[in-house]
Amino acid sequence: MTSLLAALLLGNAAFNVLVWPTFYRRVSRDPRARDDAGRPTRFLTVHAVLIGIALLLALGSAIAGIAALIQG
Repeated sequence: MTSLLAALLLGNAAFNVLVWPTFYRRVSRDPRARDDAGRPTRFLTVHAVLIGIALLLALGSAIAGIAALIQG
């Protein structure tokens, strides 16, 4: 069971690390990301915060997955 947990956590971490940076690049190129003066809009800020949280959760998943592998 510990191996399954570790694989699930590491798979989750890998998925997040692969998907969210690509999504951020798409969001940052979106016309809604910057105003006429070139400043970031709430659209970009909100997405950046959400993506940052997702990547922090990915880090936590990776750490927990590695700990489960070591322990199990």
